Order: sequence, then C-alpha cells, then structure tokens
Amino acid sequence: MGEALGELLPVAVAVAVSPIPIMAVILMLLAPRAGGASVGFLAGWVAGIVGATVVFWVLADMAGLESASGEPSAEESWIKLALGVGILVLAVRHWRERPRPGEPAGLPGWMKAIDKVTAARAMALGAGLSAVNPKNLMLCAAAGVTIAHAGLALGSDVVLVAVFTLVAACTVVAPAVAYRVAAERMRGPLDRLRAWLERDNATVMFVLLLVIGVVLAGKGIGGLIG
Repeated sequence: MGEALGELLPVAVAVAVSPIPIMAVILMLLAPRAGGASVGFLAGWVAGIVGATVVFWVLADMAGLESASGEPSAEESWIKLALGVGILVLAVRHWRERPRPGEPAGLPGWMKAIDKVTAARAMALGAGLSAVNPKNLMLCAAAGVTIAHAGLALGSDVVLVAVFTLVAACTVVAPAVAYRVAAERMRGPLDRLRAWLERDNATVMFVLLLVIGVVLAGKGIGGLIG
C-alpha cells in the first residue's frame, strides 16, 4: 500500500490546488448567504472526486490492470502515457492563458453571479468541477488506475480512495471549516487568498500539471520499453 500511496499523493495535491474551486468556495463564503451554497459546493466537490476515482478504479480493475508480478501491463502503460500526454497538453494551455505582466486576470463568467447560487446549484457546480472538468477527470483517472494496479484487498483500496479524496478535497474543506469557526477573522485572509489565486493560478497549475504529466508519461514509456 505504501508504494501506491506514494504515487497517489502528488496526484491528489494537483487536484487540491485547483484554483477555480478554491476561489468559488471563498466567493460563496464571502457572499451574503454563505451557508447553504458553500456546504452544497463542498458536498458536490467531494462526491465528484470519489465518484470519478471509483469509476476509473473499477474500470481499470475490470480491464485487468491489477498487478500480479509487480510490473505494469502494456494496457496500463498506454493508459498512463495517454493520461500523461493529456495532462501535459493542459499544462501548456494553462501557461498560454496566464495573464501578462500588468494584465488583469480573467475569471469564468459564472463566477460573477456566484453569490446568488442556490445550494442545489452549488452542489452540481462542485460535482462538475471535480468530476467533469478535464484536468481533474484525468487526475482522478490516474488515481483509479494506480489503485487498480496495486492489486490490494478491497479494504486497502477503499483506504486509498479515502486518503486520496481527503488530500484532494482539503483545500476546499479547509476554508469552509475555518470560516465557520471564525467568520469575521477569516474574511481578510480568504479575500487575500482569492486575489492571489486569481492572479497566479495559471502559473501554479502549469508547474503542477507539468510535473504530474511528465511523471505519468515517463511511467507509461518505461512500462512499454521495460
């Protein structure tokens, strides 16, 4: 389990530092009706991560990607190579979309009306950002393949899914919990965090996706030529 956990943690961190959901939950917390929307978003975000990871874990398990000899199968190597290349493409896109010096950072149009979103829509938004967003979908797929390859007992697989989800969701959970504990004290720090993410999110995501993409592609190539 230790080896699988070591492979999962960097992928989980890449999901965790996704700037858009962090900014979304912060904007919901700072809105007049912070309670229901932020809780709904958090529930959707966690459910999306769990759902996508479990689906890819089950699919990879059905495809026979679990490890019997400790060596990856050709199918697993091709999948990792494809995921790595896909993530590298997303890294390049983030780099090209970064704001130039002195240029204001752009935000998705839906964020302008996020203070009016209902709890149900916030839940759907959280699930969509975690399970439908191409970047997170590929990262959850990588996690599912890693868990299937480990070939562990069901209980151990469940633990790996739980740890992956906990780490991947912590950056959305933490602001919500902190705000509920000390709302007034957290307004300033949360607003500064939102501004920093808005300004530097493209660069942060480029670096993380570049590292994850290179690692996955390297594992895929290594499995094919090994």
